[in-house]
Order: sequence, then C-alpha cells, then structure tokens
Amino acid sequence: MNGSVRVGQVVGVPLRMHWSVPLLVVLFAYGLGRQTLPAWTPGRSDAVYTFASAVGAVLLMGSLLLHETAHAATARRKKIAVEDVTLWALGGMTRMGRPQSAAVAFAVAVSGPLTSLAVGGAALGAGIGLHLMTGWAVPAAVLMWLGWANLFLGAFNLLPASPLDGGRVVQALMWWRTGDRDRADRAASRSGQVMGVLLMVVGWIALLRGVPGGLWLVFVGLFITLVAGAERQRAVIHTALRGVRVAEAMSSPVTTGADWLTVQRFIDEVAVKTRHSAVPLLDFEGRPSGIVQARRLAGVPGARREALRVRDVAIPLSQCAVAAPSDLLSDALDGLRPGTGMRILVVDGGQLVGIVNAKDISRQIQRQTLRAQGPNRAGPGAP
Repeated sequence: MNGSVRVGQVVGVPLRMHWSVPLLVVLFAYGLGRQTLPAWTPGRSDAVYTFASAVGAVLLMGSLLLHETAHAATARRKKIAVEDVTLWALGGMTRMGRPQSAAVAFAVAVSGPLTSLAVGGAALGAGIGLHLMTGWAVPAAVLMWLGWANLFLGAFNLLPASPLDGGRVVQALMWWRTGDRDRADRAASRSGQVMGVLLMVVGWIALLRGVPGGLWLVFVGLFITLVAGAERQRAVIHTALRGVRVAEAMSSPVTTGADWLTVQRFIDEVAVKTRHSAVPLLDFEGRPSGIVQARRLAGVPGARREALRVRDVAIPLSQCAVAAPSDLLSDALDGLRPGTGMRILVVDGGQLVGIVNAKDISRQIQRQTLRAQGPNRAGPGAP
C-alpha cells in the first residue's frame, strides 16, 4: 500500500505500517481519554486518563494486528503465499494469493473475526474480573473498552459484504455449493457494493444529525464500495478469460534490454527507441532479471545516470508476475502486484518468450466475448 513502511515481520511475512496509523492511535486515545473513561470512571486526574487512554489505544492496535496475523498464519498453513500485512487507518489488510478451494477460503476468512471475538471476550471477562477482585476501576474500564471494541470489530467484519471477512465467508460458501468460483466472486463483490453504499448513506445521515462518528462510516463505506467494485471487475475478467492459456494472449517477440547497461546508455540505446513504457531486462546469460519502467528511468538525476546500472532502478524478477505459456491466464493475473503495472513476463525453460500487458488482456477478452456470442446457427427460417 502506498504511504506505508516496513516495520518488522509477523509469522514470517513483512509487517508494514501506513502513515495514518499514528493518527488512528491518537483518535482512539482521544475518544477513550476524553469521553469513555471520564463517563465510566469519573473523578480521576487528567494524567490518569491520558496514560490509560494511550495504553488502551496501543492495545487496540495490537488486537487489530492479531486479527490480520490470524489471516496470514492460516493462509500460510494452507500453503497460500502471503505478501505482507499492513496496518492502516481503517484497520488492516493482508495481501495473499487466491485460495485453491472453498474450504481453504472459508478457513482463512473466518480466522480473523474469530480471533477478534476471542480477544474481545477475554478482555471483557478480564476487565469484569479485575474490577470485582481488586476494584481497580480505570484498568478494568480500559480492558472492558478493549473487549467491546474487539467484539464490535469481529461482528462488523462478519457482515456479508466483500471485502469484509463476512463477504469472504459468503463467497466460500457459494463456491462450495455451486462449484463456480467466479460466480461466487461476483455475488460477494456485488453485496459489498450495496453494503458500502448503505454505510455511506447511514454515515451522512449521522453527520447531519451531529454525530461525528458518521464520518468514519462514510469513509468505511467508500472504501468497501471501491474495493468491491475492483473485485467485481476482476471477477468479470476471470470469467471472460476462463480456460484461456497465457500463450494465447502473449505478445512475442519482446523488446528487451541488458540489465548491466548504465541508465544513460539504456535510455540512449533502448528506451528512446521503443514505444513501450516498460522494458523487460536480461542478465549476462540471457535470462530475465526484471523489468524497468520509463518513469523510473526519468526519475534518475542526470548526474547519476552514468554511475547507476539499469538493474538498480528496475523492478526485480522476484516482484514481477511470471507465468509459463501453458498456465491459465486467469491464474497468472493473480500474480500481479501493486506498483508493477499489468504486465506478466512469460518464461519457458528460463528464457523470456513473451509478455502479456493490459492491451493483450483487453484484446483477449474481446475475442472471448465474440466467441461466446457465436453465430445465429438456427437461421431466420428455423422453428
């Protein structure tokens, strides 16, 4: 996700934090320290409320991390590649590959909400027990607030709308029942769009009635609507490309460049002579090593272009989508990563044999649509 930095790793995958997370912690702490704790435990000093609210906000972010970690850990146990876990203003996001069965999809989807519900129940019980046994009102109130927040998080995520976990659950159940993954994807994303619009409407009504929390619902609804729309588009593309092999869509031959050239020499000899905005790179042995985008070349200061190799500013092969000619195109599309563009390097026997870009995919979708429509074989005189 743009605007995030790596801060460590969880269950063996990179952990990233968006710049909005500190803002989220401040907002949580402000609401807890200025409203909730004074109402639940009146008469304490501002210092007590400030310290307790800061601890509560950090604990809540920790529970959000546990929610996403549960998704990542379950995915890895089910042999699904997990790219990273990112915390941001609306909670968290775990980027991973597509599950290969409905049962696996269901397990990954429910792991997060179940973790939040378990943490919520434990924190709520601990808060009640602490208050009864010791009378420590403020720590007990923080735990109870944390418990209710996690119970709400778990329940909210179980709403039947993609990209929420509940939408993934519905998607997995429909996939299991119908055997049609793409149909399940389209249904879940459609419900997500409807739910997103409803949340935005409720949020605006709340704002008009003077409830500041309505703004949060508007943002959440907008996010759900946009992501669900993108997922619906992806599901439509997968349906249109069902059964199509990468070899049928790829462009060949491919304009390439040597990755050991300096940036300036690469610009002079390759970049300015091609009409493509990105060029695959080959190493000394002729094997693909990555892909370089024109905008990255343009971003290199003129004084450094003679010193840097083009491979130093390229996207390495490990971050590119790579497929074999015999792979299904729909499966290859799942390997696309944010920031690399819609390009799939086609490799056979260690050699680059083609490339699939957005135009190739669009052309293949048009072909499949024409084939699906088919001729009117019955003719005008048929019964």
